[in-house]
Amino acid sequence: MNESERRRHARYPCKAHVEIIWGEVTLNATLRDISASGMYLETHEQLWARAEFFAKVRLPETLNVKCIVRRVDAGKGMVVEFTEVSQETRMNLNHLIWKLAHS
Repeated sequence: MNESERRRHARYPCKAHVEIIWGEVTLNATLRDISASGMYLETHEQLWARAEFFAKVRLPETLNVKCIVRRVDAGKGMVVEFTEVSQETRMNLNHLIWKLAHS
């Protein structure tokens, strides 16, 4: 089974600045694509698989989400899954994904 067959939700290209807050450390990343369940972050400062962190995705509406790293692409970025999303953030995320899917 390839990676796209394992995905539960479609990914959509999307660019935005992301702040990764991991304990006392803040790292910077660029959002490459997003889905209802996670996102791909381009960064040279990756965490490791299963590391948990908070992310602030800087779109017109800031999305504040708790994430876990599912895969690391050395020197490129990482696939992260959303583990906690508030109801308001979920509504904003769903609206963003609807706009991306229909653009």
